[in-house]
Amino acid sequence: MHRMGHILVAEDQSDIRDLIVLNLRQAGYEVTAVADGAAALASQAERASDLLLLDLMMPALDGLEVCKALRARGRATPILMLTAKSTELDRVLGLELGADDYLTKPFSMAELLARVKALLRRAELLRAAQAAPAASAVVRNGELEILPERREVRIGGRALEFTALEFDLLLHFAAHPGQVFSRAQLLDAVWGYSHDGYEHTVTTHINRLRAKVEREPLQPRLILTVRGAGYKMRDAPR
Repeated sequence: MHRMGHILVAEDQSDIRDLIVLNLRQAGYEVTAVADGAAALASQAERASDLLLLDLMMPALDGLEVCKALRARGRATPILMLTAKSTELDRVLGLELGADDYLTKPFSMAELLARVKALLRRAELLRAAQAAPAASAVVRNGELEILPERREVRIGGRALEFTALEFDLLLHFAAHPGQVFSRAQLLDAVWGYSHDGYEHTVTTHINRLRAKVEREPLQPRLILTVRGAGYKMRDAPR
């Protein structure tokens, strides 16, 4: 039987937590549920999950602190942040600290399940690609080298670590050098959805890419902002 994956749900409101757990289990996932951030970290130390659903506001440790701690440990586990807050600052903070995506409450269970499925699929593709034999196809742009089938990235020969979603975004840019994409177009092409209010998901992921691939992230030369239009990767040097 196909393994659906193990999901950790960290949510302090019992009614919301129980509803999420019920729907995930009905969809075929194995689920562990905790009510605070400290318990979430303890659970991950005992058994690493395939995906984390973290509520932003929790006792002991909040979702941002849990996310930051896991990324500091080098964990690339997909993280979907759940938040009752809708301010831009809260969205940006969660994503800058390493969350892959976020949902603002209230949300539908159908949308939650769609996000979960997409994040787990990316993570599975990343694991499968890294376990596969080396492939010859390489996408290059100056010192940047991307091996799509291995889902590996190198700068000047140095291997870099990326989450599955970060890799997909970088590859999309690299496959279309010089082409300008709006944030809405990137949401459609890379995340697989486009909803008003989620454009900051793109912006913060681009900031994370720049922090990894640019010599001077505040003065990018590879992933460029096109004022009033969006973003592009520079034309590949000839």
